[in-house]
Order: sequence, then C-alpha cells, then structure tokens
Amino acid sequence: MDYSNIFTSMQAEVTLIAVIVLLFLYDLIAGERGRRRFSAVACGLLALQVAVNVVPGTPGEVFGGMFQYVPMHSIVKSVLTVGTLIVFLQADAWLRRGDTAHKQGEFYILTLSTLLGMYLMVGAGNFLLFFIGMELASVPMACLVAFDKYKRYSAEAGAKYILCALFASGLMLYGISFFYGTTGTLYFDDMAARITGSPLQIMAMVFFFAGLGFKISLVPFHLWTADTYQGAPTTVTSYLSVVSKGSAAFVLMTVLMKVFGPMIGQWQTLLYAVTVLSITVANLFAIRQKDLKRFLAFSSISQAGYIMLAVIGGSAFGMTSLVFYVLVYMAANLAVFGVVSTVEQHSGGKVGIEDYNGLYRTNPKLAVMMTLALFSLAGIPPFAGFFSKFFVFAAAFKGGFHLLVFIALINTVISLYYYLLVVKAMYITPNDAPVAPFRSDRYTRISLALCMAGVLLLGVVSAVYDGINAFAFGL
Repeated sequence: MDYSNIFTSMQAEVTLIAVIVLLFLYDLIAGERGRRRFSAVACGLLALQVAVNVVPGTPGEVFGGMFQYVPMHSIVKSVLTVGTLIVFLQADAWLRRGDTAHKQGEFYILTLSTLLGMYLMVGAGNFLLFFIGMELASVPMACLVAFDKYKRYSAEAGAKYILCALFASGLMLYGISFFYGTTGTLYFDDMAARITGSPLQIMAMVFFFAGLGFKISLVPFHLWTADTYQGAPTTVTSYLSVVSKGSAAFVLMTVLMKVFGPMIGQWQTLLYAVTVLSITVANLFAIRQKDLKRFLAFSSISQAGYIMLAVIGGSAFGMTSLVFYVLVYMAANLAVFGVVSTVEQHSGGKVGIEDYNGLYRTNPKLAVMMTLALFSLAGIPPFAGFFSKFFVFAAAFKGGFHLLVFIALINTVISLYYYLLVVKAMYITPNDAPVAPFRSDRYTRISLALCMAGVLLLGVVSAVYDGINAFAFGL
C-alpha cells in the first residue's frame, strides 16, 4: 500500500486525527493549571489544521476507491472546520463553569470525532464508508446533546436525538441494502452505471433520502429539531445547526449527482415537495415561537429548505451556490448563537424572546451584531445572506424550477417578519428589567468578530465565490 498516497488524499483526516490524539493526551497529562488553557490549545491546534489543509491538492483515491479526494473536498472540509473553530471559541465561557469545567476534554474530543465522521462522509466513494462516517458523526453528537445530563431538558434532548437518529440510520441502511441487491456493488461510480430506476430502486432512494433528510432537518424528518435545539447546550445547538447540516447537504447533492443521475426525474420531484414543505412549514411555526432556541430551530429548518434550491438543479452552479450558502449561513447563524450563548451565560439562563426586550439599552454592541446577523439570515442587502440567497434562487431558476423560486421568494417575506420580531424586541419593546450590562469574554468577542466579518464581507468580496466556483466542476 502506498502510504504517501494515503496522506495526500486523506491529509485532512490524518491531521484531524492527530489533533484528536494530541488533545486526548493533553487532557490526560494537564493538571488543574493546564486545563485553564485547554481552549487556547484546542483552538490553536484546530486553526493550524485549517491552515495546513485549506489549499486544495491533486485528486486521488485510496482503499480501492472507497475514499476519494477532489479539490472541492478541501474547500468543504475547511468551511466545516472553521465553523467548528468558531464554536470552540464560543464554548470557552460555558466550559469554565463549575459543572462542566472537568469535562472540557470530553467536549473537544467528541466534537472533533463528529467532524471526522463528516470528513469521511464528504470523501466517501462507497456506501459502506459513507455509512460508517455518518454513524461516527451521529453517535458522539448524541453525547454532546446530552452533555448537561443532569438537566432534564438536556437528557431528554439527547434521548430524542439518538432515537430519531437510530430510526433514520436503520431506514437508510435498509435502502442501501436494496441498492446493493439490485446493482451488486456499493461503489458510487459502479452503481451509477447500473441504476435503472426500477420501483425497488426508487423506494431505496426514498429511504436513503429520509436518512439524510433527518441530518439536514427537512420536513417531514424535522420533528426532533425544536426539542433537541431547546434542550441541548447552546454551544452544541449552534454546532448542530450549522456544521452538521452543511456537511449533510453537500453529501446529499454529491450522491444525487454521482449515483442517482439516471433517476433525476424521481429525486427532483421528491426534492421539490420537501423543499416547499420545509420552507413553508418552518416559517409558519417560527412565527409562533417564544423560546429563542426553538425559534432558531425552525429558522434552521427553513434555511435547509433554501439550501435544497441549490441541490434540485443538480448542476455545478448549484454546487457552488450550496457551498457558498453554507459558508454565509454559518457566519450569520453562529453570530446569532454566539449572542444567545453569552446572554444566557450572563443572565441566569434567559433564552426567551421577551428576555431580549430592551437589550439595545444595556448591551448595544450585542444587539447590533444580532441585528446584522438576523438581517443576513433574512436575505436583506447588502449583507452576505442576500447574495447567498440570490445564488441558490438563480441555481433553481436556471434548472427550470420557476414556481419553486416564486414560492421561496414569498416565504422570504414571511421570514423577514419573524426575524424582525427579535429586532423589535431588542430596540422597541420596553422592559423594566432588561438584561444587565456585561462584558463578553475574549474568546466570544473573537468569534463574533469573525462572524461579523463574514456577514459584512462574504457577499461583496467576490474572490470567495470565485474560489469555490473554480473547483465545483471537478466533482
């Protein structure tokens, strides 16, 4: 076996495993004083890992084609890793609390284990490796959701997540077995040539889609989302809403294009219905929410529907739009969750929308950051969210889905209304006892600065989109 080829094609995976091992050893040998620098060590190692792997390499494959590498994978993995790095920065204050201070190592290692699983999903060229990667991404995630296990909502959220994940994984594995039975292979490239669109294969494709639909939180596979987002620690919720969703969306589009190309008519019909339901149902339910984390849960379901606009055309333009949308969504959503997390830490756990009444009077900088991030999520120019929505709309329109784009545009107006409800609470609604003034910790300020840079610059700095587009045709 050519080990140099393994390192070249799996450089991101190898370096991430090295980071996990180093953090594991640091957790074992660091004393009480060393644990105070755990966040700095973890963030430093992860930042180094991003720097090493951000430049795309040459295409290759290992393990007989079970794992494949193309330059676009470096872009996607770097986006996911940057999102994880921002989550680590925002987690520092929470991890320093008395009941979680001794579990810092567990948090970092579990989170990076899920990221490794997402790496394997992105690079998989075989359904077996793909499924292993999905389980590696899902099982540690359940542990993270239930991280505050002595809090009732966290334990309940973990139970709901793992049960729904088990059903979704079982359904997906059932569908994969049908594909193996009808094609005689699990390799993506070989399977594509043997897809005939038979009724059994259509059913198998639906089962496979259901498994990834759970990961992306698409309607009707979304019922776990609000309860899990509400019960999980806020930092874990932010990771789940962005990094996990982004990896699953990229993998879904890759598999649909590479494997199910001969069945494009069937999966486009399925995706059409799911996209309309996801955007519409989520927007209508978001209006009714009083808890900010449940509100953001339905917002993320709606955003997943918009991501599917890039997928449905099955084109290289759609792939570029998808990765760019995930990058912009990551910046805006992590900014919102960063504000929610720091307010929660300094206000005794307040996460209701009414708790943000008058926030601008006491914490104007946080209110402004929250406003800019919400405007980006709503797609208001000149923020980056406007450009990302424009590109996914253009991808769907170019694919001939004009009515779908019109429905999505109407829903964008609805989403603007409920995002403005939070803005109204912060600036207009009076509050006799608003959240007291406080100063965020250094790591949170760094993470919010990075997110704001993304919200303000990603849309107008065209080199970012052009850089992604340069590698979209290599898939």
